[in-house]
Amino acid sequence: MATETGLEADIDLAPAEALIAEYMDNREATIALLQDVQKHYGYLPRRVLEFISERLELPHTQLFALATFYRAFSLTPRGRHTINVCTGTTCHVRGAPNLLDALERELGCAAGETTKDGRFTIETVNCVGACALAPVSVIDEEAHGRLTQAKLKKVLDQYE
Repeated sequence: MATETGLEADIDLAPAEALIAEYMDNREATIALLQDVQKHYGYLPRRVLEFISERLELPHTQLFALATFYRAFSLTPRGRHTINVCTGTTCHVRGAPNLLDALERELGCAAGETTKDGRFTIETVNCVGACALAPVSVIDEEAHGRLTQAKLKKVLDQYE
């Protein structure tokens, strides 16, 4: 088992234990368990994955393979709000690259990173299926269409 250091040593395993109990009889639902763990902790802490591995007697590598294969999972802490910037063809043509640049400047972090204050995580996605609203960004589960650099600050201010 890895040595616990930093914030991982302070992780409360009681919520993970409760979630494991829900899935103990349904080991085929490992992905659902990981989704619930991530929903609770905001990401998949290494210590919690090790704990699940021990409790369910699953190979540690199996859990990490799932956690790294699916893009929906994160092994690092994420912001309270996730910004998905669509980079699909229509959004690209209608200014998504400039919008992403402005967003990165405004928040002081790049796509794939989380702001220092833990408020936002920026991600790019290939398509959100809202081409008529291009360029589009989805914050948490709310789509913001026809975005411009001028509208960006107002949209971000909604997520204090």
